[in-house]
Order: sequence, then C-alpha cells, then structure tokens
Amino acid sequence: MSFSIIVDSCCDLTPEMRADPVFRSIPLTIRVGGKDYVDDQSLDTSLLIYAMDQSQDASSSSCPSPGDYLEAYRQAEGDIYVVTLSALLSGSHNSAWQAKQMFLEEAPERNIHVFNSCSASAGEVLLAQKIHRLASSGIAFAQVVAQAKQTITDTNTLFVLENLDNLRKNGRLTKVQAMLTGALRIKLIMGATPEGEICKHGQALSIKQALSKLADIMAADEKHKGKILYIAQCLCPDRAQHLWELVQKACQFSGVIITATRGLSSYYANSGGVIVAY
Repeated sequence: MSFSIIVDSCCDLTPEMRADPVFRSIPLTIRVGGKDYVDDQSLDTSLLIYAMDQSQDASSSSCPSPGDYLEAYRQAEGDIYVVTLSALLSGSHNSAWQAKQMFLEEAPERNIHVFNSCSASAGEVLLAQKIHRLASSGIAFAQVVAQAKQTITDTNTLFVLENLDNLRKNGRLTKVQAMLTGALRIKLIMGATPEGEICKHGQALSIKQALSKLADIMAADEKHKGKILYIAQCLCPDRAQHLWELVQKACQFSGVIITATRGLSSYYANSGGVIVAY
C-alpha cells in the first residue's frame, strides 16, 4: 500500500531521507532583524545563525498555515502520516490538525493521522523513520498509528547547547536560568518532558563535560538498549561524532543516524548545539 509522510521543517531529515519521495517537508519561517528566512532547501543555515548573532532583538518564528498543510495533503499518495514538532512549542501541530479536518471533508475515504511528536529535531526524525518502517512492512494503517503513538511515549529527547542566547531572547529560559548561564557560562543539559515541554537535566562548566554527562544520562537509561540513536548537530559535525564515540563506550545502541539541523532547529540550538533522541 502506498503512503506519504509529511513533516514540518523542524524534522531534520538526512539528505537520503529528503531524497525519498515518501517524505515531504512543510517549511516554517524565521524572522530575524526584520528579514524572513523560509526554512526550505534553499536556506543557508550559517547565514541564518550569522544574522541571529548580529541581531540584539528577539527573533521569531511562524508556523505553516492550515492551507500549507492542506495543499500537501491533496498532493499526497496513499495513507497520510503527519509529524509535527511539540504542540507546546509551536502552532504547527494545530495547523496540521485543522488542515486534516478540511481534507477529510473533501476526501472522507482517505486515511490520515497527525502526530504530535512531543519533541523536535532528532525526535521528529526518529518518529518519521519509525512510521516509514512500519508502513513499509505492509501492516494496516491503524496498526501503524498505534505503534507510532507508543514510539512517541517511549522516546527520550535530550540536548546540549553551546549558546543559549536565542533561548534567552525568546523567553525559553527563566530569568534566573538566563542570569546564571550568562554570568557563569554554564552549559545546560536539557530535554523534553513527556508532554513536550523543555526541562533541565543537569549542567556543566564546559561543552566537553556536558557531552560526557549527556552520555552518562543515556547510559543510565535502560530503555536505550538495542535502539538507534539519532543525533542532530548545528554546524558541529565533529562534536556529534565525539558524542557518538562516548556513547559507544557507555551504551548499547544498535546504531546511529547523524544529521544536520535545518533552519528552525538551528534557530533554537544555535551554532554548536547537539540534540539526541532514542
């Protein structure tokens, strides 16, 4: 049975995944210094981050409209699976859900499900890949949905950022966290709650220490065994590779997929950020 997987552009697909016609990415838009950057294949992430560094003001992002999603649904083949970043972090999920209602009025016979990943970046990639494997196996649409929902529940997302300026500018850190991390140059080990909110797991005085602690957190989590680790890196492929080397010594992952952050993930992670999901 044919199927389509539609993701928002916070899902940092690898080049191989983007080349697969099953996938289609719907771009968000980032506004920095009065200029809009559309998060599509033409976006130069390094130029976006440079603009962010030069701007003293809070930048912003805007999610796709329901119309953007509806057009993608109309062009999709077979069963439709939609993956969005956490509904608590963006309106992307709500737009995708509204578009689903409109689409089913036009084509009530079609199968379509919109997943709130309760994650972002690497976590979305993990979910999208899981859906691809399930749907490719030929099982029924309802089974794919049920197993993918369980994957969301079982997924753990963690991240370490070199630079917290954009999280601070956009209110993603509390005032106390912003003051401490800015004054002491502390590196925070952050993650996602089961509901998809950002939470703190620990801190370190350097990126090297933070990555080591991140590996320790994963090693202490028995759920990681036998899973694939997904790593998204923002302009720091060597750092992602170093983390994987640390993880190989401490954990029992079955493999790794390393990808580069696109516009929206880079907007929050900033240069040097590393996001993992398993």
